[in-house]
Order: sequence, then structure tokens, then C-alpha cells
Amino acid sequence: MPPLALSIDELLTTTRAVRKRLDLTRPVERELIEECLSLATQAPTGRNRQRWDFMIVTDPAKRSAIADLYRLGLVRPRQQVVGTGVDRTVGDQLRRLRLAESAQHLFDHLHEVPVLVIPCVRIEGRHEVDSFVGQANTWGSIIPATWQFMLAARSRGLGTAWTTPHLHYEREAAQILGIPYETVLQAALIPLAHTIGTDFRPGPRVGTEQIAHWDAW
Repeated sequence: MPPLALSIDELLTTTRAVRKRLDLTRPVERELIEECLSLATQAPTGRNRQRWDFMIVTDPAKRSAIADLYRLGLVRPRQQVVGTGVDRTVGDQLRRLRLAESAQHLFDHLHEVPVLVIPCVRIEGRHEVDSFVGQANTWGSIIPATWQFMLAARSRGLGTAWTTPHLHYEREAAQILGIPYETVLQAALIPLAHTIGTDFRPGPRVGTEQIAHWDAW
């Protein structure tokens, strides 16, 4: 499948979190996934250690089990997730409603998504993320590659969404998939499928004048 005719700016501004428009009936070709992985591994990586791994889950039973952990993480989280802080979308009730509907759709259908991708990063031990600096170093070794994977997927007519609720049950997910829990961190759970249509638009964002701080806060 040839890449979509997207400019670089179009690719960067239309790679959306796709939930309701994931095609649950169409298989994703392995060669497409491998192309995206090949591009993902060109991402910057600290000290060129290339600590990334990607678990590709296509087995229906395992997809269903991981989807159950995702749902469990939402309805019975093991850790408190702080919901306060900056929210620049306050007041946009219609958009919030649409987001809630989209999230519910993924909650109901995640097990039907043909491919689940779990980006992982290798560590010597879980003590590496005890400190803030350790976390920054570790996540900085997997997040750029994962986003590059998602951009590559978009360019090939595939949709993705970054999710994290299953991490409340990361150890159980590791057991299901044979991931070495003590030396491999799971960073996210990304549904992957062909999209229903490829016409995505830039998302609503605040202007740069609200986020740029020149020389002082």
C-alpha cells in the first residue's frame, strides 16, 4: 500500500487519536506494521542505546485479555491518577461530549481492534524510574520512537491512539504476553487499524502566544 499523499505539515497536524474511525473488520497487513516499525527505529535515542521493543498483539484471545485489563484499569485503577492541573479546553462542552463518546466506543470495542501495539523500553531494574530524572531518561528512550511509529501509521492509512489504563495491571499484561516484568517497562497500549476514511483535520489548539515563554516565564 503506497503512503498517502500528505505533506509533512499535513502529517504532523492530522495524526489524530483515532477511536470511532478504526476499521474493526479489516486486517492490518504485517508488512505495513514492519514498515512502521522500521521508521520508528530511526527516532532519536539516548546514547544510541536503542532500548525500545514493540509487542505486536494480533492473537484474538490475547487481544481480548489485554483489552480486559485496559477496561479494568479504567473502572478499577490501582493508582490514583491526578485529574487536576492545566486544562485549556474548559468551557467547550460539545468537544468534551464528543471525546467521551469516542472514549466509550474504544472501551466497548478495543478487543475487536485487529492489532494492539505495546511499546516497551528495556531497563536494568525498576529502580531506574524511581527518580524524576530517571523517568525522563527512560521515557525519552521510547516515546519519540512510538510517536514516529504513529506518524508512519497515519501516512499509510492506519489509525492509532495513545492509551495507558492497562498499565494499572502491567504485571498481569506482562504475564499474558511473556514480557520480562522486572527488566522491561510497558509505556502504552496503542490500538492499530485501518481508518474509515483518511480525511482527518487538525485538532483545535490554543495559539502559540499562550504557550511560548521567551527568556522568562
